[in-house]
Amino acid sequence: MSGVPCLLMRGGTSKGAYFRAEDLPAEAAARDDLLLRIMGSPDPRQIDGIGGAHPLTSKVAVVSPSPDPDADVDYLFLQLGVEEATVSDRQNCGNLLAGVGPFAVERGLVPSGGEQTTVRIRMLNSGSTAVARFPTPGGVVEYGGDTAIAGVPGTAAPIVLDFADTAGSSGHGLLPTGQLVDTVDGVEVTCVDNGMPVVVARAADFGLTGRETPAQLKDEALRARIQSLRLTAAELMGLGDVRDSSVPKTTLVSAPSDGGTIGTRTFIPLEPHTSIGVLGAVSVATAILLDGAVGHDLAKPPRSSRIDVEHPTGHLQVEVEVDGEASPPLVRRSGVVRTARKLFDGTVFPR
Repeated sequence: MSGVPCLLMRGGTSKGAYFRAEDLPAEAAARDDLLLRIMGSPDPRQIDGIGGAHPLTSKVAVVSPSPDPDADVDYLFLQLGVEEATVSDRQNCGNLLAGVGPFAVERGLVPSGGEQTTVRIRMLNSGSTAVARFPTPGGVVEYGGDTAIAGVPGTAAPIVLDFADTAGSSGHGLLPTGQLVDTVDGVEVTCVDNGMPVVVARAADFGLTGRETPAQLKDEALRARIQSLRLTAAELMGLGDVRDSSVPKTTLVSAPSDGGTIGTRTFIPLEPHTSIGVLGAVSVATAILLDGAVGHDLAKPPRSSRIDVEHPTGHLQVEVEVDGEASPPLVRRSGVVRTARKLFDGTVFPR
């Protein structure tokens, strides 16, 4: 049996398998079949593969040199189903993005920049660009450091991610429905896309406080309401039928309870998220900055461009600057600090 070179990494609060594009089949169907066998899908335990039996640990990053003169590498994110044999490229992943720069240096796709390396990353899922900056003392990626992020034990080296042109990642603008507020299934929502299509709704409209644990959110009636909401909202957002897609995400917002800016509970797409995705958090933060959007009235007014997003396991701080007076609203800047760690480098053997 022939294996495939693979680097297993934690990126932010997710974990995924990183591959060079040249090590995978060029044809999408053959590539997807191989990756499903590598991850062990479909199987709720992913027992015969390297997947971690959860959407946050059933992810793949495919990286290659970029032909774009404004980028160093291309990054394709693939979300693999756990119980279903699905592979979706309809979204970005800001968590796995944190590991793309270090992976590019590890695999020689980008030369080390000395004490610090900057890698320009074109996100093929949306066509937008991110710039990653991370320490490489002596020309070697440094994973150890004193930066802590919620949802990850211990500390690691900081990876600074700045985003450009992420608004409208799905091709339908920052406000994909063309409205600041829509009513779906009798619930007011704001549909926003600043790197990730998200349906923002009030937790109270679902009979929730917004402080529930992920385990408490595993309710079949709630799951059915979330599915109905996102399916209808997706049509309004121009995304079509998303029954087999992981986007849009749904985030229920509430007043902050731990000193942050806004409280959140997110579903991916129906599984309660143990934290919140990076670009999902950027999109939610963008929404609450818009006067009149769902959640704006619940948020604690930020003192700067830094938005502290509360989630089930802590806080995620993102930087967002929005010109809400422009029509339509204009995103001027967004970014975040994450961490990543190399877990295993070797050869993976597919089922």
